[in-house]
Amino acid sequence: MRRVNCVHCKGVKVESVPWSTGKCPVTIQLACFLGQWARYLSWKDVASIFHVSWDMVASAVTWVVNWGLTHRNLDGIKAIGVDEIQYKKGHQYLTLVYQLDVGQRRLLWLGKGRSKSILNRFCDFLVEKRCKQIEFVCSDMWKA
Repeated sequence: MRRVNCVHCKGVKVESVPWSTGKCPVTIQLACFLGQWARYLSWKDVASIFHVSWDMVASAVTWVVNWGLTHRNLDGIKAIGVDEIQYKKGHQYLTLVYQLDVGQRRLLWLGKGRSKSILNRFCDFLVEKRCKQIEFVCSDMWKA
């Protein structure tokens, strides 16, 4: 990026680059492109096919995920599903909460453990106003 010492602005100004963000090593378009392919193939395969490094694919996926989390809309959730999965031996669980509305099925939240306090963290994340809009909850019969 070019730097210009502007007499009108009184100081050094850096050229704006709208196709890139900060110090990200890939452009926004390339990050989206690699992120889409990384949904279907391993990161190693994406890097090999498009002649980029594995780190560049990881950076692109990180950017895409962060963008999606920043721009997601959590309003209007009427139905959720709560379940847990074991991820290690010795009863190590993750609690998963999905949106199950017609036309909108997605993972909303993931918490480490399967207790009432973990489920309360989801409610804190969703905030009280959105929790009151939930009409249906689908869950297996665990205590929490």
